[in-house]
Amino acid sequence: MSETSIRDRGRVIDEGFGHLQRWGLRVVIIAAALYILGWVIGRTWMVWFPVSLAILVATVLEPPTRTLRRIGFPSALAAAVTLLGFVGGVFFVFSLLIPQVVDEAPRIVNSAASGLSEIQRWLTEGPFSVTEGQITDAIDAVQNWLQDSALDIGTGVFNTIGTVTSVLVNLVVTLILTFFFLKDGHRFLPFVRRVGGRRAGGHLAEMLTRSWNTLGGFIRTQGLVSAIDAFFIGLGLVIVGVPLAIPLAILTFFGGFIPIVGAFATGALAVLVTLVTNDFQDAIIVVLIIVAVQQLEGNVLSPWLQGKSMKLHAGIVLLSVTAGGSMFGITGAFLAVPVAAVVVEILRYLNEQIDQQVSPEAPPEDRRGSVDPDEEDPPAELEPADETAPDSRPSSP
Repeated sequence: MSETSIRDRGRVIDEGFGHLQRWGLRVVIIAAALYILGWVIGRTWMVWFPVSLAILVATVLEPPTRTLRRIGFPSALAAAVTLLGFVGGVFFVFSLLIPQVVDEAPRIVNSAASGLSEIQRWLTEGPFSVTEGQITDAIDAVQNWLQDSALDIGTGVFNTIGTVTSVLVNLVVTLILTFFFLKDGHRFLPFVRRVGGRRAGGHLAEMLTRSWNTLGGFIRTQGLVSAIDAFFIGLGLVIVGVPLAIPLAILTFFGGFIPIVGAFATGALAVLVTLVTNDFQDAIIVVLIIVAVQQLEGNVLSPWLQGKSMKLHAGIVLLSVTAGGSMFGITGAFLAVPVAAVVVEILRYLNEQIDQQVSPEAPPEDRRGSVDPDEEDPPAELEPADETAPDSRPSSP
């Protein structure tokens, strides 16, 4: 045996460092690519934000649009009718909510003022024995801070006006893009197949189809779960006698599209309004109602409905919402879970393609990495392939 074929400790260590070097370079290159991609998305977010919202809205409105096209409507007319119906429904909901908010606002303000008076009385007569002078000094300090910060507040007002203007512009652009997606979206996949060719185009079309179905399933399922939450929480608020019960239920519905965080925020708001307008006992009842509904969602509705469409672990959902909210604010928190669901679906497809390319002679435990969605655990061992039988693996698209 020659010296070059002998693998002593030095050679084994050298090979280990070689593998480490290659994988280190791969990790660095992938991390750099992801950083550049994130930087580009951040710099062009004003473009991608309305596009993302339009895609999400289009996934919800595409089924009725497809139905209208099937019964003979031209594509443009079907898209226009569906979009106008959606916008009309949104305006109808807000037309019902705004008068109720205006009517209940004075009552809430008066209740809040009474609550502040009760807090002041408790501070002076309670165990802390705070004097009226100390309370007056604290109020004066707040007033002085507001006066000193007048410039910053004024700047914030102008920034708010700019934000409102940006929201209106994004809303108009989103609606226009949604119309085009509904009108011409069904022609996109055939275009991808023609441009990409039989193999690349087929793979791209398959991944886009799965991503689209995942997005549509997530939005429709989350809408159903949020509607059920909003109904039961709103019903509980009405029974308890909380003002603004219907607006709070609507906020619960929209907050449900931000998993975990949205439910906590809207629930806290409902408890706060109950505490200000009613009393402490009613606030406790509302807390129990919200906890019961959230338990129903977390243990029954979400695993049953969303589990079939996304198969995302709760930890992935929470980390996605946290990362999206940290990088892009409330919009990032809203879009985080759909993006995570699409990424996971693409990784599943790639895993399936890897399985199809694995040699039949590979060890059973290394022959298959993808798991059927209906299986909770992968099989411990696969039967060895029959080399005399024809290859039954599915062909690539």
